[in-house]
Amino acid sequence: MQEMTARLADDTDLAESYASAHDDYLARRERIAHVPEIAGVSAGGMPTRVKCLHVLVAHALAAGPGVNALGDEALDALPDWWAAGRCVDLR
Repeated sequence: MQEMTARLADDTDLAESYASAHDDYLARRERIAHVPEIAGVSAGGMPTRVKCLHVLVAHALAAGPGVNALGDEALDALPDWWAAGRCVDLR
């Protein structure tokens, strides 16, 4: 997370893309419901830092590839933990 945040300070294109991801996150949430207490506040540290990788991964999964570059990167770094099958026996 620290490395990603540092990259935001050094890479203007990445910072702009991350700011767009923040806007996308806000727009998607607003379509579901307006919550005045958190208006303008997204998640995961967007748009200026990386705070919660799980939020960025969730946004990447919900929005699809190319919307949140750092979310896509975090998702790509995850192992295929589900490949071993279910974690709970449903029988």
